[in-house]
Amino acid sequence: MHTILVTGGAGFIGSHLTRLFVTKYPVYKVVNLDKLTYAGNLENLRDIAHYSNYHFVKGDITDLDLLRQLFKEHGFTAVIHCAAESHVDRSITDPLAFVRTNVLGTAALLQAARDSWGGELENKLFYHISTDEVYGSLGKEGLFTEKTAYDPRSPYSASKASSDHMVRAFYHTYGLPVKISNCSNNYGPFHFPEKLIPLCINNIINNKPLPIYGKGENVRDWIYVEDHVRAIDTIFHAGRVGETYNIGGHNEWTNIDLVKELCRQMDEKLSREKGTSAKLITYVKDRAGHDLRYAIDASKLKNELGWVPSLQFEEGISRTIDWYLANSEWLAHVTSGDYQNYYAKQYL
Repeated sequence: MHTILVTGGAGFIGSHLTRLFVTKYPVYKVVNLDKLTYAGNLENLRDIAHYSNYHFVKGDITDLDLLRQLFKEHGFTAVIHCAAESHVDRSITDPLAFVRTNVLGTAALLQAARDSWGGELENKLFYHISTDEVYGSLGKEGLFTEKTAYDPRSPYSASKASSDHMVRAFYHTYGLPVKISNCSNNYGPFHFPEKLIPLCINNIINNKPLPIYGKGENVRDWIYVEDHVRAIDTIFHAGRVGETYNIGGHNEWTNIDLVKELCRQMDEKLSREKGTSAKLITYVKDRAGHDLRYAIDASKLKNELGWVPSLQFEEGISRTIDWYLANSEWLAHVTSGDYQNYYAKQYL
């Protein structure tokens, strides 16, 4: 049995992870700590809000006093740390916000766990969720492995690299039991529409331009979010303490090919003439420090723990589009900002 603190549990990946653990492990108690910034949305968890083994706390991971109080109140045996500022464009505009949340917030969580657990570390775990962006940029060949040297190129990836190093420092210095996973780009339901796929889906629905950086030649490895949280579940329960595991979808796409596939499927699903959505593609000035290619070697995860992704991109993106088309109210709330009123209605 575990009592688990999930940070950022109302966010995109965090909400899928929280739902999985709450429903799959009814004997576990799951406490979701989320600040409910623009990317945190409790509507993502409406279906499990009434579960007896789920509890929500609104709060900031940089608030060490709050963290110590929560550890004392709930007696956490594990932390799964998802909370992070994650949008590269926003990190270019406001890098210090990323340092505060991703670096100082992670350090505060580690300190709170250490303070609470002391020397009683058996059956305790601090699991840190990270990104493949810490490894920098690849050329046309090669894959990121767990041994790839860190080479972050944006304030976002630098802040995540810093948090990874802090987690390892607490493992080596204090013996805190930790695990880290670095994952490729996620997509799927409940994704805030500032990221490429939900942004394009929303813009196609509304016949708005589809902005593509540069020539659209940047390559990303995409994984369906439910596959990612299945991998987290596997690593949490079976991974080795002190180890890092790369999680990838084995689905490399250039941005332009990805958007063209989105356009093709959207035309079919919206009964539009073939090629209609592709006319919305608009090339814009490339992002500063834009990494050319990310690609994950997830063979360690497969060989040690038997995990492989379940979906190929075409099927996963079809499910994703169907979800957004079926949840127009959620999309309207998010794009208008009305979703931020949900907490006040439900909890105040």
